[in-house]
Amino acid sequence: MHKKIVTMSKITKAFSGVTVLNMVDFNIYEGRIMALLGENGAGKSTLMKILTGVYERTSGEVYLDGDPVEFKNTKESQEKGIGIIHQELNLIGHLSIGENIFLGREPINKLGKIDWKRLYSESEKWISMLGLNESPKQIVNNISVGKQQLVEIAKALSLKAKIIIMDEPTGALTISETEKLFSVIQKLKEQNHSIVYISHRLEEIFRICDDITVLRDGALIGEVPISDVNEDKLIEMMVGRKLEEQYPKVDSEIGDVIFEVKGLTNQFVKEASFNLKKGETLGIAGLMGSSRTELARTIYGIYKMDKGEICINGNKVRINNPKDAIKAGITYVSEDRKANGIVLGMSIRENITLTYLKNISGKFGHIYKAKEEEISKEYIKNLSIKTSGTKQLVKYLSGGNQQKVSIAKNLFAEPSILILDEPTRGVDVGAKKEIYDLINKFKKAGMSIIMISSEIPEVLGMSDRVLVMHEGRVSGILDKENANQESIMSLAVGKGV
Repeated sequence: MHKKIVTMSKITKAFSGVTVLNMVDFNIYEGRIMALLGENGAGKSTLMKILTGVYERTSGEVYLDGDPVEFKNTKESQEKGIGIIHQELNLIGHLSIGENIFLGREPINKLGKIDWKRLYSESEKWISMLGLNESPKQIVNNISVGKQQLVEIAKALSLKAKIIIMDEPTGALTISETEKLFSVIQKLKEQNHSIVYISHRLEEIFRICDDITVLRDGALIGEVPISDVNEDKLIEMMVGRKLEEQYPKVDSEIGDVIFEVKGLTNQFVKEASFNLKKGETLGIAGLMGSSRTELARTIYGIYKMDKGEICINGNKVRINNPKDAIKAGITYVSEDRKANGIVLGMSIRENITLTYLKNISGKFGHIYKAKEEEISKEYIKNLSIKTSGTKQLVKYLSGGNQQKVSIAKNLFAEPSILILDEPTRGVDVGAKKEIYDLINKFKKAGMSIIMISSEIPEVLGMSDRVLVMHEGRVSGILDKENANQESIMSLAVGKGV
């Protein structure tokens, strides 16, 4: 029997009379990695905010090493050895690694001034423990996201955290950075630290976690050892139903070539050539830094093309900006929906119609509100966006529903070619399936889709052909019959098939 270091018992939390957690039990075991899983909106973040003192629980008990605790703020939970690493890293980019690690608690010398020598020597101790070879004086903006993740862990360790909560820690990491993080997590486990690991990437859960706790709609579904479940069972626990086919396949008619890129070259991409057929999904794979996104953003007119041609239906088109792309029938759903896809402070209705306002405007720019309402309701229905209404602010939607709004916004421009860049990033398994169903629906309607994804199973499951990039070049294009994990990875590292 493993020692419980944290016990949360019958935790209930309500906001303005609405219950978001209902009698939830949650345990953390000494020297083990507990996965906390559930769809967006299941209550995972709320539960962790209660544990770390951000929220006050409505009812229930929290025990640390058997003693009842009630944290009023994060400082109190940190003092008791609980650290959290958020999905959006809480680092100040223009400060050094050392300054970030000891921010707000800098060591002071006898004169009452910051003891910089001690600050940097202490920082050196923590980062070297994690295998980070950077100088503690290095500015955080000048290191990769993966290394920034390690700085966050060093910060938690410097606070003497025995329990470390990691929220989607690999979302922006390369494969090699993910491997490094996993080795650090394993090392922390061997040193008897306890980890709470929150992720939508089930392959990671099965690889590094010991136990799993699943929440659904604010309630506990179960806690099980990792050895007692498989992926199908886990998905069923999370979404409340069986996902018969994770990547649903449809028989859709693929037509003639409607889109061609010939020798596209700029500072990011070199001599890229490929085509896209009517009703086809072309997957684009490649390692982080292979310029997949840069290729898409160049096609869409965000980046300038120095050389090459883009042809639609055999006719050369000039795309200097996104407005030109939309006019040519191309829209682009960004990988970073919060920065480039949606406006969080605007309503669903305003977001959906934002791309193509002229469709709902009069001669003098007046927006027809009734028409805007009618159109947004139609997209909410067709894309199954879960919302209280068209006027709900997008920031209050789950990640999956925010992504659907971003897609709806692009569909409103009536494209013939839809570019989806990481369409399921940060989206739970149930919402992923809904997005896959939408992609198939668009294909059957004759739309052509370019889908960029870091998840090779997703590329394989949803694509008719796979284009692979390596260091800014197209290293190969694979038919469905020849595309597999090995062939894609071989091309992605520049070896060829």
